[in-house]
Amino acid sequence: MARADDTLEGGTQGASQGANADDDGTLSVTAGGIVFDRSKNGTGNSAGALTSSTSWTPPPCWYAPKYTPEQLQKTLEPTWEAGSTGYQWDAEQRDRYVNGKPYKDFNKDKTGEGYFWDSYVDEDFPPGWDSCEEPAFWVDQGDPPPADVENAVTPKILADLAYAEIRVPSTKVTLAPAAATKVNLPTWSWLDAADFKPVSVTASVPVIGITATATAVPRSLRIEPGTKDAVTYPASGVCDINNGRIGEPYAKGKADQTPPCGVRYLRSSGNGTYPLRATVTWKIDWTGSGGAGGNLPDGTFGATQDVVVQEIQAVNR
Repeated sequence: MARADDTLEGGTQGASQGANADDDGTLSVTAGGIVFDRSKNGTGNSAGALTSSTSWTPPPCWYAPKYTPEQLQKTLEPTWEAGSTGYQWDAEQRDRYVNGKPYKDFNKDKTGEGYFWDSYVDEDFPPGWDSCEEPAFWVDQGDPPPADVENAVTPKILADLAYAEIRVPSTKVTLAPAAATKVNLPTWSWLDAADFKPVSVTASVPVIGITATATAVPRSLRIEPGTKDAVTYPASGVCDINNGRIGEPYAKGKADQTPPCGVRYLRSSGNGTYPLRATVTWKIDWTGSGGAGGNLPDGTFGATQDVVVQEIQAVNR
């Protein structure tokens, strides 16, 4: 499984990550033969990764251009000479890459016309990380990778990997009343429209000119009060996006109105707090080279915040 950095056409195509900011501030991060542009991603200390709303997961390993003929030779020959991999394996490798079964002399006669592709692994080693077992294979420039090689980089694979790099802003909602709410008092909740906007990550393989962008757009907010002794607005607890925002800021004169998004607590939190959880669902679309595109599973990101609920004190005279 290849994980070390290698250079193709002057660009790093390895598994370890390194960031480089261009003059215009665009940030590109190289990982596993792929360059990620995260300049339109969510930012801030509370930003986080999405969790798929389905069982879908991004590829745990993939194949991408890694070696020129000369680079593959420099990588393999020292291994063969060391003899640590055993005579049979070394002989099979020499047959494959030197003796014309199927490549002769590392395909040097095709230098500049393509690359040897090899496997890369998600550095978090998720389940299936060791499933990319194909030996390095040649792909002519401009040709698609072999159809029978699963997870060979295509615009769709790039979109899947870009999805995993998306970070969305905090889901901490603004509440009114802010410091502490009262029993049976409707509490308004909303998200700051300035922070609550689409984010995207672009993944590309520059040496073969393919790219894909995964974009996350906020869809709805789910409010979970943290206790059964509460009523949500709406009753489902799901607040849909409306005119580019979720919820509505409280303003003077709305005290007798029902909030479009919020909660009403029926019991005091006593000396403690209720853990209100706000979870945003994000719709994920992607576009890629050659007009490719489509949908990916929705993603969710949530956070919990403490809410103080007090009894309204009455004075008897």
